[in-house]
Amino acid sequence: MPYLLLVTLLWAFSFSLIGEYLSGQVDDDFAVLSRVALAALVFLPLARFRGLSPSLAGGLMLLGALQFGVTYLCLYRSFAYLTVPEVLLFTITTPLYVALLDDALHRRFAPVALLAAGLAVIGAGVIRYDGITDEFLLGFLLLQVANAAFAAGQVGYKHLLLRHPIDAPAYRVFFFFFLGALLVAAPSFAVFGDPGLMPDSGLQWGVLLWLGLAASGLGLYLWNQGARVVDGGTLAVMNNLLIPAGLLVNLLLWDADADLLRLAVGGGIIVAALWINARFSRYAVLGAGRPT
Repeated sequence: MPYLLLVTLLWAFSFSLIGEYLSGQVDDDFAVLSRVALAALVFLPLARFRGLSPSLAGGLMLLGALQFGVTYLCLYRSFAYLTVPEVLLFTITTPLYVALLDDALHRRFAPVALLAAGLAVIGAGVIRYDGITDEFLLGFLLLQVANAAFAAGQVGYKHLLLRHPIDAPAYRVFFFFFLGALLVAAPSFAVFGDPGLMPDSGLQWGVLLWLGLAASGLGLYLWNQGARVVDGGTLAVMNNLLIPAGLLVNLLLWDADADLLRLAVGGGIIVAALWINARFSRYAVLGAGRPT
């Protein structure tokens, strides 16, 4: 749980940086590729290659391709079909995918976790809902692919390491996660990238370095380690806690417009969802263990 809270704050800050300094100014495919490459370089010197199970290495690459590669490429492309409020609105279904996928992999049905995930979606919707235009179906479908891929990555990582335990810290094999993402991001930039939209200032390069090393490298590693020691319901709710956190950071740093009443009500619903899952779900685990 502490890891998930820490990364929530980290990503809330990074979300504002993207909106202020990269969006519409730097090619989306290059931004994703640079983040993947920098994160991979962080874990390359720590990587363990000898004696590694091919199933574990292949599984990590698949999950990285989903949670980072597919997620971000679909997310960025959705902006071509949706307004910004619609993009924000349609990302809030991620907790439902987390809860459903976790139950499916456990071969069970946890109604309290699903209820908590649904409440988290409602709370995020209270914060983000700002109307919908008529032409949104393709953008909506792209975001559902992104949401499902992100959910599959984090839930799948937890179950993969349960099935393939390792006798070393998890950071020794996390390089393969970013290698999988790189196999998606590199061809996408080669085919769809715009070389005319490269970073043209030290500030933009600095933001990309921060996103690659901190938000992507450290952030995704810690988020997935946190996902290993909490239950599916808690993980589902935490996916939407970023919404009020991101709006608060944006408000404090750039004085962006925000409906504080809606922010408070929606954030309260998300916190209530977390409490309901912790109090009533027999599968609730808030992070008593410590991942490595």
